[in-house]
Amino acid sequence: MKFVPFSVAMSVYQKDNAVFFDRSLRSITEQQTVKPSEVVLVCDGPLNDDLNAVIAKYQNEYPIFKVLRLKRNKGLGNALRLAVENASNELIARMDSDDVSIPDRFEQQLKFFSAHPNADIVGGDITEFIGEETNIVGKRIVPKKDSEIKEYMKKRCAYNHVSVMYKKTAVQNAGGYIDWFWNEDYYLWIRMQLNKAVFANTGTVLVNVRVGEEMYQRRGGKKYFQSEYRLQKLMFDNKMIGFSTFIVNVGKRIIVQRLLPNKIRGWVFRKFARQ
Repeated sequence: MKFVPFSVAMSVYQKDNAVFFDRSLRSITEQQTVKPSEVVLVCDGPLNDDLNAVIAKYQNEYPIFKVLRLKRNKGLGNALRLAVENASNELIARMDSDDVSIPDRFEQQLKFFSAHPNADIVGGDITEFIGEETNIVGKRIVPKKDSEIKEYMKKRCAYNHVSVMYKKTAVQNAGGYIDWFWNEDYYLWIRMQLNKAVFANTGTVLVNVRVGEEMYQRRGGKKYFQSEYRLQKLMFDNKMIGFSTFIVNVGKRIIVQRLLPNKIRGWVFRKFARQ
């Protein structure tokens, strides 16, 4: 089966692990059943020698790499905005610098777009691992159908960001990535929904995500709560959710993000937000 060309949008910054970064790149180049025609990699500020060495290796081996360098760190939202703007293809897949794509991830998504040409964004489930890739500690399953996704969005983000492939025009028509503390993806999906984008998830695992206790620390604190509160207010103001849902959503986030210690927050996420 012949597939349309597609790009991959990635960002890397100086605190990333070079070994994990190399593994991530290998999973989307050497190990895919259908390989990208372009990888747009944004270096979000100056990088260390180890990361630069990994980039140089892949640039030498794969001419598909388009490397863009920012003079200072501007955050994921701004870096991905630049990546999308510079992508040559209509279909763009997201990838993080320390996760591992399943070998037929891109093939699954391209087949879905081929069968459902009206879809604007297609994501999937993720597994989560600590240390060895076989040490699976969690699985995040998201709804598959457009109506189910949009209903789920009223309470939580309905996409695993690292898993998505989307149409460049659909993203840009909604305003593209905009910096929003730890929630640039949820903010974009909300705006795409308001812009009547068609959503879908494959119902299969597409990416194995590297996690650790620090993930739960990032999901707490004043700034993270404020970011989530503003998203809930945005949905309420645009009549995506009613007042009672707004109050319940904000109340849950106060408890989990402001009141719980990191260890208990981690247990809550593993117990109620993962399988």
